[in-house]
Amino acid sequence: MTGESTGDFFRLFMVPGMFHCSGGLGVFGADYFGALVDWVERDIAPERIEASRVVEGRTEMTRPLCPYPQVAVYDGQGDPASSRSFTCSDPP
Repeated sequence: MTGESTGDFFRLFMVPGMFHCSGGLGVFGADYFGALVDWVERDIAPERIEASRVVEGRTEMTRPLCPYPQVAVYDGQGDPASSRSFTCSDPP
């Protein structure tokens, strides 16, 4: 069964720029399991998952991972390397 209630039990989080499983030009590190545990054990469904790109121990950027079909949209003012400068919203 799919439809408007699908988000109650299923969410897909795409990771733009990540190679298969890890690495790539985008973010790739996130606490996916923690988000799942919160949803299953505490009934807190993830609205976004914070992800980062860490190279040689240094965080180069962070981004929100948004539940499909939403995408991360830059606010046009803040630091483009920070997830705080992005909101999850429906694509134009």
